[in-house]
Amino acid sequence: MNQYLVKLHLSILISCFTGILGRIITANEFLLVWNRFFITCIFFMAILLLTKKFCLVHIKEFWKITGLGALLAIHWILFYGSIKFANVSVGLVAYSTVGLFAAIFEPIILKRKFSPRELFFSFITIAGIALIFSFDFQHRFGLMLGIISAAFDALFTILNKPVMKRHTSNTMLFYELLGGLIVTSAILPVYLKFANLHSIVPSGHDLFYLLILSLCCTVWLYKLQIQVLRKLSAFTVNLTYNLEPVYTIILAMIIFHEAKELNWAFFAGLSLIILSVVLQTICVIISNKRQPAEVEVVNNEY
Repeated sequence: MNQYLVKLHLSILISCFTGILGRIITANEFLLVWNRFFITCIFFMAILLLTKKFCLVHIKEFWKITGLGALLAIHWILFYGSIKFANVSVGLVAYSTVGLFAAIFEPIILKRKFSPRELFFSFITIAGIALIFSFDFQHRFGLMLGIISAAFDALFTILNKPVMKRHTSNTMLFYELLGGLIVTSAILPVYLKFANLHSIVPSGHDLFYLLILSLCCTVWLYKLQIQVLRKLSAFTVNLTYNLEPVYTIILAMIIFHEAKELNWAFFAGLSLIILSVVLQTICVIISNKRQPAEVEVVNNEY
């Protein structure tokens, strides 16, 4: 179990740079996401073919996995929209509501009992978000986009669990990315027309950072996340990911000087979010110590 907790926190560190890169890249949220899917799909397909790990799936499974990719696409577009309309710090704090959505959605979808403990920790996070929302009038729209983004990410994470049991991590990742590319490509002509844009080719500046975003913060990150989800609950993964705003906000303050844009309510709300993570982590550690050791099946495909 410990190795999966290490992988979980490593994936959090990598994911911190998705928000940072989202602000550095000048393309708007839709073109950013489409380019991310496009670059990642090409790269990952090449890897699978060269390593002979490419796997065809049944048509029913294809639609299920690519459907998950559509949820991922919506999450990404809203997430980067939150950053573009507000800033990195607000976007990442809004994302922390994913724990609440997981606590609500997971029992309904996976047909298990609601956990009072999970709901309690999640509502601490919501109290932090409510505090920020009440006093920060400038970034409300960006905050709302981030919250909706978190709901789609929670759905994506939960619905992954039953499907991933039937497929390898490589297969899941590739077809999810392909699904995201298909959905965004279908919307792209309409988007270009209404946005009055004539090119989808990124600038040299954007291309450099898109490559980092696609290869490091997509392929490597999601392979780690899929491995982690095989052993840890979606709620634990989602709530632990509330550490991501903390790390990312620190980076944003250093790189973009965002502390000047934030008020006391933001930091008070952030403190409540950190509290929920600390309490959940303590409970997970205590629970693991009380349970007998389980035999772990390690995925060696990497």
